[in-house]
Amino acid sequence: MGTSFAHVLEWPAKLHYTGEFYLRLQTSLYAYWGPPSITGFVEPAAVLSVLFLAVLCRAHPVTLRLTVGAAICLLLAFPGVFFWRVAPANGTFFHAARAGMLPPDWDSWRMRWETGHAIRFLLHLIAFALLALSLTSGCVRPLTREKVFNRART
Repeated sequence: MGTSFAHVLEWPAKLHYTGEFYLRLQTSLYAYWGPPSITGFVEPAAVLSVLFLAVLCRAHPVTLRLTVGAAICLLLAFPGVFFWRVAPANGTFFHAARAGMLPPDWDSWRMRWETGHAIRFLLHLIAFALLALSLTSGCVRPLTREKVFNRART
């Protein structure tokens, strides 16, 4: 959620950039956000961990539904929206940088990239809220003082 939120926070400022500056920024600042950098593996790992959590909570229907809902949101964000909106724009900008020419429709590609990340942030936020709700639904039970002392005696 942090990386998609960072993109949303940058959006208002980047709307004022010239095409040349925007292209330079996209191909320099974000060049290391994907594999083999750690940020390229964080999102797939998050999706897998939430799916694993759903398996662990399968005996608790409410928790399972909330966790599966979170997993669906994460899967929509990545790979869904990422490869539908963001990756094509990334490819266009990197190709333009190699060619040394700004695409004539660069502004539409910019909007595609920025809105893609905004959609991803909303999906991440919904997934986070669903996971937080799942903590209160009964699958995860906090240890009470009595449980701790009973475990210590055995």
